[in-house]
Amino acid sequence: MSSDEDFSLVLADPQPLENTLEGIKASITRYKKKHEQLIQEQQELAASRDDRRDMTEKCKKRSIKLTQDLKEDQRSYKEQIENEKAKLNLMEQEESELLKEIQKVEEALKEEEAKKDHLKQQSDVFTAVPEREVVFAGSTESEDAAEPFEMKPRVVYPMEGGTVLITFEEEVVAKKILAMKKHQVDLGGECSITVEARPVQLMLPTLVEIDSEVSAQHVLVSNLPEMDTETLLNKLEIHFSKSKHGGGEVESCEMLPDSGTVVIAFVDKHIARGLTDTEHHDVKLHQKTHRVRVTPFLNGKITNLKTKMSACPRTVLLTGVPDLMERETLQDLLEIHFQKSGNGGGEIEAFLYNPLGQHTSALFEGVSSDQKEE
Repeated sequence: MSSDEDFSLVLADPQPLENTLEGIKASITRYKKKHEQLIQEQQELAASRDDRRDMTEKCKKRSIKLTQDLKEDQRSYKEQIENEKAKLNLMEQEESELLKEIQKVEEALKEEEAKKDHLKQQSDVFTAVPEREVVFAGSTESEDAAEPFEMKPRVVYPMEGGTVLITFEEEVVAKKILAMKKHQVDLGGECSITVEARPVQLMLPTLVEIDSEVSAQHVLVSNLPEMDTETLLNKLEIHFSKSKHGGGEVESCEMLPDSGTVVIAFVDKHIARGLTDTEHHDVKLHQKTHRVRVTPFLNGKITNLKTKMSACPRTVLLTGVPDLMERETLQDLLEIHFQKSGNGGGEIEAFLYNPLGQHTSALFEGVSSDQKEE
């Protein structure tokens, strides 16, 4: 560009200087705006601060409440756990008691089953007892349902030497003889003896309880013919010792005299049951076959026994009898003396004399209640 060319300069509005009035006013206006802005910001900050304080307080309260709730929940949870533990312990205890009860019931059931089997076995025995004709002479009714059966005891009374047993027909005579106590007996030839009368005390059973069970080794053989006992026992032992007859090795074979039956004991415990199940057996006796009956054998054991001492109302014991003459002669003289009413005696039912140095036993048997004396 040459110096000849024209140009023009456009100058901007000049800024007012600070040291001028317009500059000062502009500064004041500017600072007012900044002040207002600062105040507004301060108010906003104060409001924000208050909001934060409120929020902080709320958070603090909420935190405290949450902490309390947490503690309460922990306490409640702990109580719940303790309660559940207690319930669990109670249930375990109840389970243990129930198991014990179940065990007791099972044991009781086993006992009942054993009793049932035992009773069934006993029932089988009683239905298979030897057939015998019996007559029932008792009463079928009783005022006392628990009234026991009448027992008729058999008492063996050992006599000492130099004693006499006299049973009178009337009880009053025995009482008179006992009341007199000392008796002088004339033996003839200015010879006499003095004897003392004493009551006879017997120990009698008042209650007998017997527990019976079926023997596994014994059988009872009935329906036997009349023949020599030794021969019968030998033939039965030979027959039932053979396995082809269902028998086995025989341990013993004996006759029961009261019933006319035979008891056979086997060495093996399994033989008896098979024989009783068959029941009827053909045995060669008297050169011919005879059908016998084989039934179970009961073993009895006394479980309860009660006794009492009882005086015989019609029997008297005389003691102090010396051995002066023959037994029969002295016995006749004593019996004659105590038969005479003048000597306080009466009719004699039984008389037994045991001399000095001798051993004799008297047998006392029970009788029915309508009789006077056993």
